[in-house]
Amino acid sequence: MEKQFNVRVYGILINDADEVLLSDERRGGFEFTKFPGGGLEYGEGLLEGLAREFREECQLDIEIVRHVHTTGEFVRSAFDGSQVIAVHYLVTARSKPQGDFGVRPFDFLSEAGDAQTFRWVAMDELNVNELTFDTDKTAWKALLGRNAQRS
Repeated sequence: MEKQFNVRVYGILINDADEVLLSDERRGGFEFTKFPGGGLEYGEGLLEGLAREFREECQLDIEIVRHVHTTGEFVRSAFDGSQVIAVHYLVTARSKPQGDFGVRPFDFLSEAGDAQTFRWVAMDELNVNELTFDTDKTAWKALLGRNAQRS
C-alpha cells in the first residue's frame, strides 16, 4: 500500500463578541463539525492554502494572528485512510463572513446531498466534544491553554 499524507490547514476565527466560527458539513452522508479550512493543494504553502479555503468557503479575507497547533501524533483520515497532518492558526477577519449561516448544528438548507453551513458559538459555551475531529479538539485545547477547565 502506498503511503499517503493529507496536509490540512484550519483557522480559528473569533469575533468581537467572543464567538468562534464553526463549519457544519455533510460529505458522503457523514456529518461533522470543524473549524473552517481544508486540504492543502499541491504547490501552495500553509498560509496560502488557509487564505484560499476561507475565500472559497465564506468569501472572507483573513489575517493570520499566530500558529496554534500542528498534529504531533499519527491521525488516520476518517475519509480515505491517509495520514492527516493538521495545522491550526488563530485568524482574524478583514470583512464579514458570507455564506449559509445557521443557529444550531447541521442547520442545512437542503436535506439531501453534500452541504455546509456556518455558525457562531460563544467561546465559553463551546464544548470540545462538539468538534468531530481529534485534530480540532486538540487545537481548541491548545488555544485555551492545556490547563483549561473544558471537556
